[in-house]
Amino acid sequence: MTRKLIIFGNGLGMSLCPEHFSLQNALNNIWNRDGVLTDEQKQLIARCLGKDGPPEGEGELDLLHQAISYCKSLNRIGDGDIHWLTEDGQCFPEITAKYIHKVATFLHNYDGELPPDFYEPLIAFVKDTKSHVATLNYDKLLYNSFIDHNIFNGYNGYLVDGMINQGFSSETLVRKYGNNFGYYLHLHGSPLFVERGNSISKLPRQNLTLNRDEPSQHIVLTHVKHKPAVISASEALSTYWSYLRSALEEAEEVILFGYSGLDEHLNVLLKPYLKHTINRIVEWDGAGTQDEREAFWLSELGSDLTTVVRLNNITDFVDW
Repeated sequence: MTRKLIIFGNGLGMSLCPEHFSLQNALNNIWNRDGVLTDEQKQLIARCLGKDGPPEGEGELDLLHQAISYCKSLNRIGDGDIHWLTEDGQCFPEITAKYIHKVATFLHNYDGELPPDFYEPLIAFVKDTKSHVATLNYDKLLYNSFIDHNIFNGYNGYLVDGMINQGFSSETLVRKYGNNFGYYLHLHGSPLFVERGNSISKLPRQNLTLNRDEPSQHIVLTHVKHKPAVISASEALSTYWSYLRSALEEAEEVILFGYSGLDEHLNVLLKPYLKHTINRIVEWDGAGTQDEREAFWLSELGSDLTTVVRLNNITDFVDW
């Protein structure tokens, strides 16, 4: 059995609805949505950013992440009559976590579907090979298609993500009793992941709405330089990244699909493996020229075994 690893980025959603899957659009939408943030909470975030209005992309999320880290550290310094932080400062991590969670929820809850001409060959391929799938985005496009076509079925399924009724642990991805399932790795988490006592569970899809106030601690939505720290702080995410290495060791080919190439923490991990596998990058043809993109990927991945496939709409790709 020839097993591959397919890593999906935000380009999958962007190929269907660029407006909805634009991070900036999501940041603006949640900022301006009634009932999410009070005017006082918006002012608190705005003061951190040094400007009015919502954050502008991952660059300004960098400032929020730094402020959250400082506030959390000071909140952990013992109790006393006079706290290190004002009441606003003590609440800042909770306020921003709520905002980030709502942004991820907005991105997740896209009502559209993948075109059948795209997902049918992909599902047939995964069923035939049990190839590994990893996602960097938060949407439910792949997830819905895979659930609706029986890719997931506990340990009897074609792919396993380790989220079982009893909750997540690193043991839930271990193959036992002759099982040979592939891995479905949520590398940047999901707003579906919630804390249940001392364990991490996954909400049913229909339970995740913008009205739900239960922020996930397992979402990587921040500036790229802080993403490794967020991953390390989550048992689920750090386990997925550990199993990504296992998937790379098993894969005879790696396909990067709709991935911009801007997550340095991923590129660093991929680089030593991709020198020894066949690799394909499938991306939108509006991102630079063929020569520019080939030079970019060679610089990022250091592999001359990589083919860059550029399409006007990447969901036209069916050559798995």
